[in-house]
Amino acid sequence: GFLLTRVGQLAAVDEQVRQLESFGAAISDDSYDTLRDLVPYRPIVSAAFILLGWPILWLLTARAVQWFGRRVGRGEATFGQALTVVVHASAVFAVRAVVAAPINYARESIGGATSLGIIMPAFGESTFPARLLGVVAIFIVWWVVLGALGLSVLYQTRTLPIARWLFGAYAGGAAALALTQALRGGV
Repeated sequence: GFLLTRVGQLAAVDEQVRQLESFGAAISDDSYDTLRDLVPYRPIVSAAFILLGWPILWLLTARAVQWFGRRVGRGEATFGQALTVVVHASAVFAVRAVVAAPINYARESIGGATSLGIIMPAFGESTFPARLLGVVAIFIVWWVVLGALGLSVLYQTRTLPIARWLFGAYAGGAAALALTQALRGGV
């Protein structure tokens, strides 16, 4: 719904411009016009990703969880059990959408509404700490905790080792993304 409003459409164009510029692309007037012309289709693309992309992502993640569990010798979880853990843990993203929509509208921006960067804006915008806090999203941390709990029940093991591994993977990815953004931003 946010993308159907004028504020949401302007925020979508601004987000696309920022993303392209963060990869080093120069945005000409023609490029900007093209981005602006595509904005009316963004709600349809977003809805299609939610309706088609999320289930595909859940299926792939459940298969990876099942494969990894077998690989480390933690027992035989069925595909249905792994899928149940993945889907139930992902319900937190629906809560994120409900929480982020009014924040995004008030900020006239897309993205980052639930990141630690919003809560702790003490650093300069283009610094590595600011980028790192901007990448760490509260709801993704919650999802990791829920996933670790579900996987520990599924594979009948302690939660802490699973949480450490998942948080390590998330922290590594977040640090790599923040470093890439900070270096491109001129830190």
